[in-house]
Amino acid sequence: MAAPPLLLLDSIRFTLGNTPILAGAGLSVSPGERLALVGRNGSGKSTLLRIAAGELEAEGGTRFLQPGATMRYLPQEPDLSAHATVEDYVMSGLGPSDDPYRARALMDGLGLTGQEGTTRLSGGEARRAALARTLAPEPDIVLLDEPTNHLDLPAIEWLEGALSAMRGALVLISHDRRFLSRLSRATLWLDRGTTRRLDRGFGEFEAWREEQLELEEQAAHKLGRQIVREEHWLRHGVSGRRKRNMRRVGELQALRQARRERIKPTGTVKMQAAEASSSGQLVITAEGVEKAWGEQPILRNFSTRIIKGDRIGIVGANGAGKTTLLNILIGKLGPDAGTVKLGSNIAMAALDQLRATLDPNRTLADTLTDGSGDQVWVAGKPRHVIGYMQDFLFIPEQARTPVGKLSGGERGRLLLARALAAPSNLLVLDEPTNDLDLETLDLLEDMLAEYAGTVLLVSHDRDFLDRVCTGIIMSEGAGAWQDYAGGYSDMLAQRGDGVAARSNARGAREGSLARAAPAAAPASARKMSFKDQHALTTLPASMEKLQKEIGVLQNWLADPGLYARDPKGFAQRTAALVEREAALAAAEEEWLRLEMLREEMGG
Repeated sequence: MAAPPLLLLDSIRFTLGNTPILAGAGLSVSPGERLALVGRNGSGKSTLLRIAAGELEAEGGTRFLQPGATMRYLPQEPDLSAHATVEDYVMSGLGPSDDPYRARALMDGLGLTGQEGTTRLSGGEARRAALARTLAPEPDIVLLDEPTNHLDLPAIEWLEGALSAMRGALVLISHDRRFLSRLSRATLWLDRGTTRRLDRGFGEFEAWREEQLELEEQAAHKLGRQIVREEHWLRHGVSGRRKRNMRRVGELQALRQARRERIKPTGTVKMQAAEASSSGQLVITAEGVEKAWGEQPILRNFSTRIIKGDRIGIVGANGAGKTTLLNILIGKLGPDAGTVKLGSNIAMAALDQLRATLDPNRTLADTLTDGSGDQVWVAGKPRHVIGYMQDFLFIPEQARTPVGKLSGGERGRLLLARALAAPSNLLVLDEPTNDLDLETLDLLEDMLAEYAGTVLLVSHDRDFLDRVCTGIIMSEGAGAWQDYAGGYSDMLAQRGDGVAARSNARGAREGSLARAAPAAAPASARKMSFKDQHALTTLPASMEKLQKEIGVLQNWLADPGLYARDPKGFAQRTAALVEREAALAAAEEEWLRLEMLREEMGG
């Protein structure tokens, strides 16, 4: 016989403003259960978890917690302001019979001393402190809302191990697929105000969800056909029979009402990057780059080459300098030493981690149009702002909503909408997965797979890195960074010792170069000829000259009246542009081949 639930929510209702968020939702948690709570952004997951934790009162339904059962809740934004230090905050969550040594062990495992002042904590440090406070009492039920937000990869993997060893029940909200798949044994889907349960882990949820939606569509189709049949009977049936069978008329009215009240599934984001003209073959070259903040080295003798079409993930612990490295590579921040060169014809679109480019006082529509009316320029063409908003799941009524009133997921979608509208051949994404729901992540992954340009991204989402990246740049500590071929799992296999390893993996550099060219013969069997050496020194000047000529030709061809005035001249300049772009691409490929040969020959 199954054990009675420790926590039970039944027929929960909750309305925000005039919008019903929960309309009969339920939640049942048995001892030792591992439950993933999933749903679209705005579906009410956090609201349901707050009601379960007793922090928010439902407008209808029942909540039952077993007498004597202990429960701890981790909110998305923990408040540490009432405590001077992390240790004070963590210890204040312990009961009389709880073990303070466990609390200190958790702080140590999460990289905290306990003496940190709560007013000076980063987002990641505040999240680790809140996790230590939540887990220290070893509660019967743990409710976690986005526990991996702001955590780096070592902390995420440590947390997975700690939660796996925990004896209590777990209810988990997260956008991290791998985290959910490894920890969950059952899945609760919150959709259109109600919940549906799958007694299997998240790894099997997405296929099951598609089956459920397909069954729902089939049922809606059958309902429509039944209404058509009944309407035909009502119009063409025998008059006397119709009068005698008012019950059937009433059933038809009930069917029509059911169709009107059916809540359709939330739409999907229509995500497509506006692509600029193609960049050169060589997008970014960094040679011997050095950077430090005070006494702390961020980059030591770092070199890399990023080729057109690469999708490079930048990975490392919090504080390693991922965003600094990203800003140096795109020319936003200068190095202390070394050189960074951007290739030809680069058109960049960027999404920043801190959402700092969003003015909280501007409306959603003004943010997209930059205050210039009701038109958004997408790939060089005007679109009405309301239609473009709806592509990213915003409703027309939100057009005048201040950005500061949007949820984290909505702000993430807004930044994506703005970044993807600008024509680009280089996408720079700093933590693009923060606050996005799983369906939007799917579409972002599909869009990046079809994007013809180059992608640089910083992320802690291991599944996202595996699905998107062709190469990883990993922090090895103390300012050392290493290139690896493939995605996140490939990087782990090459390092051989997990994300906490600090020794350079043998052959990783050669593996990353293999993305750009076939494997070369052993250096001992090859020599660099005088012709190659001469070409290596003269090609940069040739490429610079070609880039200038391309710029002049592009300026000529940008004149909208040129073809009407001088069709022959238009054709000549177009042919010259194609010729020089091909010559530049060939020169870049040859220079890259010679640079790789020079490295193999030892300088």
